[in-house]
Amino acid sequence: MTGRRCANGKAEGTILDDGRGQQEYIHQVLEAYRNTPGTMGTVRRPDRVLAAQLYQRGVSMSMIENAFVLAATRRLMRPAEAPPLGTIRSLAYFLPVIEEVLTLRVSPEYFQHVRRKLERIAPTR
Repeated sequence: MTGRRCANGKAEGTILDDGRGQQEYIHQVLEAYRNTPGTMGTVRRPDRVLAAQLYQRGVSMSMIENAFVLAATRRLMRPAEAPPLGTIRSLAYFLPVIEEVLTLRVSPEYFQHVRRKLERIAPTR
């Protein structure tokens, strides 16, 4: 395994390339996106381009998954009287949350907690 680190040294982490490389990473990001509650469930070319950019930046898959979970949970935890939100149609929707997760200093247990909450409240597809 070899590690890649982002050139700017931000907290984006190291991606360990176990031989599967960029294509496998893109596939994992897009599958996680597609299966996130509130998304359309389809992938478009701009989504693939953004996933490749995230790979080039060295953003770890766990950071991306944490951002998906955090954003989806926030959307579902809105007050009942709030107007409904539209369907997420682009991976780019999650970019600000990915940036936020990269700067957070919380334990992995926090995201496990949020993930369990999402599993309880998310409608099944």
